[in-house]
Amino acid sequence: MRVDLNCDLGEAFGNYSFGGDHQIIPLITSANVACGFHAGDENVMNETVKLAKAHNVAVGAHPGLPDLKGFGRRNIDISNEEIYNLMIYQLGALRGFCRIHQVKINHVKPHGALYQMGAKDREIASVIAQAVYDFDPSLVLVGLANSYLISEAKNVGLITASEVFADRRYEDDGQLVSRKESDAVITETDEALKQVLKMVKENKVISKNNKEVTLQADTICVHGDGEHAILFVSKIREILMKEGIDIQSL
Repeated sequence: MRVDLNCDLGEAFGNYSFGGDHQIIPLITSANVACGFHAGDENVMNETVKLAKAHNVAVGAHPGLPDLKGFGRRNIDISNEEIYNLMIYQLGALRGFCRIHQVKINHVKPHGALYQMGAKDREIASVIAQAVYDFDPSLVLVGLANSYLISEAKNVGLITASEVFADRRYEDDGQLVSRKESDAVITETDEALKQVLKMVKENKVISKNNKEVTLQADTICVHGDGEHAILFVSKIREILMKEGIDIQSL
């Protein structure tokens, strides 16, 4: 049994710092690098690719909507053509830095609102998947387990990785509880660790309404920002290893 630990990195911008990239990188196996639209810039991207290479962490693209002020978390009325083009644009930017550091892009995980739009809208998911396939059909598309991102990626012939969240609650249909809801985030460490083990070992999660939902857990999203983030991720690693679960990149 194996699972990947992924984290969104490189989300600083100019003089603005964000996240604990240097602290979290030794604990993860896959890095999702912001590509400049929702966060990140050319300098941050360069340093993040270097950091991932130094720690033998797989590099992935983390493209988002063009929304620096909203950190890519706000829905934007955008055409399918624009979604396709912004995907290609951001993947191309990251490939440049990967090339000079002699590493390959391993996977793609959309960010924020783009991720949620693709998870819930089949047409948008199809556009995202087609863009990734056209750019490089060997890339892994990371998406919310049981979502359109996974099914549409498979339809175009991509390898997929179903993503689960250690510290987020789930709806009965397998979607994440909206961050607008007060109970969207699990704040108790023991509860989150219990959820992680159930998802990885049993491929199941208990929804906020106490319903058992089946899902595939190929990769766990963790976060490097927040007061107790590093300790929390360390505990996730510890409990997975204790259960004999290999932690490997996608």
